[in-house]
Amino acid sequence: MREKISPFIITIGASAGGLKAVTELISQLPADINAAIFVVLHFSKTVLGDIFVSRIQKATSLTCRIAKDKDSIEVGNVYLAPPDAHLLIKGNNVIIGHGPPENRFRPSIDVLFRSAAASHGEKVTGIILTGLLNDGVIGMIAIKESGGYCIVQDSNEAEYPDMPLAVLESIEVDDSVSLKKMGASILKSLDKARLTGTITPPEIVAESMLSEKVATGLDDVSKLGKKTIYACPDCGGGLWSIENNKAKHYRCHIGHSYSENDLLIKQRDSIESTLWIAVRMMEERKILLQKISKQNDARGLQGLSTEYHQKALDLTLHIQNLKELLFTVNDD
Repeated sequence: MREKISPFIITIGASAGGLKAVTELISQLPADINAAIFVVLHFSKTVLGDIFVSRIQKATSLTCRIAKDKDSIEVGNVYLAPPDAHLLIKGNNVIIGHGPPENRFRPSIDVLFRSAAASHGEKVTGIILTGLLNDGVIGMIAIKESGGYCIVQDSNEAEYPDMPLAVLESIEVDDSVSLKKMGASILKSLDKARLTGTITPPEIVAESMLSEKVATGLDDVSKLGKKTIYACPDCGGGLWSIENNKAKHYRCHIGHSYSENDLLIKQRDSIESTLWIAVRMMEERKILLQKISKQNDARGLQGLSTEYHQKALDLTLHIQNLKELLFTVNDD
């Protein structure tokens, strides 16, 4: 009879090009694998997760499903994060979280990996596949520091190598292999599980607990890092700097979290949004100035008409300059 509770946890994170890679990887795992598998794929909120599950299921005899809150973790099952929700592990159960995005994503790879490290420590194998940017780096560091096993797809073959490269730049992984060899690498990690009693660092456990909540508090986040001068680009609150190994990330007391690169991207997006709002307001003001100029001209008030017309011309120049600045922001 199959053991219900899984002794080992395999966590997989992928982004751009990830569905194909995840399907190939899952197809390599044997039906009697002594582990439960958890997958976070970045995809649109509007995508139906059942379509992804159906595609993966066709390639494996393992049981594939969209994870549900309070699901029991069972060996031989593949749990896929639902759209627009975080997937977490706590003890022998699944938690579906609806807190803020981390690294601009929900579901976030970091959230899954960190929770697995906090809950199962050295019994976790973390895997990063193809993808853009660097979601998963902080999570892989958490797994590494908790005694787990870290594998990344060979960046030379990854369709989008950003995520594997970001991990390689931050920690010394246990294996960097081609997708075709990754199934064997996973089985090796289970055979050589280093159950040495490594204790998960308390800060990893603490931050994972924050991710379980819909919102956190100032007291909670202030214990994890140092207050910075930066404001959260999503909510405007303060950001705390949290350092893990070579990687640094930022978290606000609401729960938004960013790597340094993601923070730069969000800041750029916020600047662009603010500038477009300014352009819209200036365009509206220009139209009103032009209207008043015409009204005064019709009344024979040439002096006032000319004054308002000149203000509209000046504003047109400012709008042009602001649009040029916007194009510069987009090029950064």
